[in-house]
Amino acid sequence: MPFYCQQCGECCTQMGYVHEIKADLGNNEYLIRNVYTGEETRSRVSPLMLHLFEDRSTFEQWPKACPFFRCNAAERKGYCTVYPTWPEICQEFGCWRLLILDAHGRRAGRVMTGTYLACEDATLRQIWDYHIREMEVADDAEWIRKVTRILTRLGYTVIR
Repeated sequence: MPFYCQQCGECCTQMGYVHEIKADLGNNEYLIRNVYTGEETRSRVSPLMLHLFEDRSTFEQWPKACPFFRCNAAERKGYCTVYPTWPEICQEFGCWRLLILDAHGRRAGRVMTGTYLACEDATLRQIWDYHIREMEVADDAEWIRKVTRILTRLGYTVIR
């Protein structure tokens, strides 16, 4: 299933220190080190993102955010300032299979790998446990259709 980034910034602000800037190579290019694997990558801040990269206010709210993540408060969106040259681990990342929003458009839960629900909404948890957790279906596509139908009928929005 393809992953479509919602630009919420959760992956880049909540995972802790994954990348560190090892060296400023000049001309907005940096040597990045993955603190877990030791892998080093060269990345360049996109010219279109320089104004955001220079604004460090993102770290007031998210002190452990990736050094290249910036939040545009006016748009309520997060941006990777090195997106055209981002590290491989970032390219391969997908944070959820299904995003579930409540009637007000706020995140209520996320279906991660398989059928695991990470949930912030007590009502959604009850619905999940009663209607969805043990649901038997022929394949993944049918499971997604049924989950979407159940949750939509109950006032949630499901994003794939």
